[in-house]
Formats: sequence, structure tokens, C-alpha cells
Amino acid sequence: MTDLDTGERSLPEDDRGDVPGWVLVTLMTAGLVVAIWALAGPALEGLFQQAITSVTGL
Repeated sequence: MTDLDTGERSLPEDDRGDVPGWVLVTLMTAGLVVAIWALAGPALEGLFQQAITSVTGL
């Protein structure tokens, strides 16, 4: 809501936002990153080693 006289926004006294929702989103995102890293990590490491080997010729 906006106060028409001052142009300032006024929020209800009990409006604290959706903190539990943001915590859940953050935890789920972290979980997805860990899961993807666990699954794709060895394959990415192999690709990296192959690329370094092809560049350096070792």
C-alpha cells in the first residue's frame, strides 16, 4: 500500500515476508548443486584431464 499524502509505502505490522520459503529454496538449491556435482564430477574431471593432455602433449 502507498500513503497518498507522503508517497511512502506502508506495510502491515505482521508482514515479515516468506522466510521459511526462502530457506527451503536455498536448501533445495544447495542439495541440487551437491547432487549434480556428485554425478557429473568424475566425468568433468576426465574431460578436463583429456583437454590438458591434448594441449600439453604429456
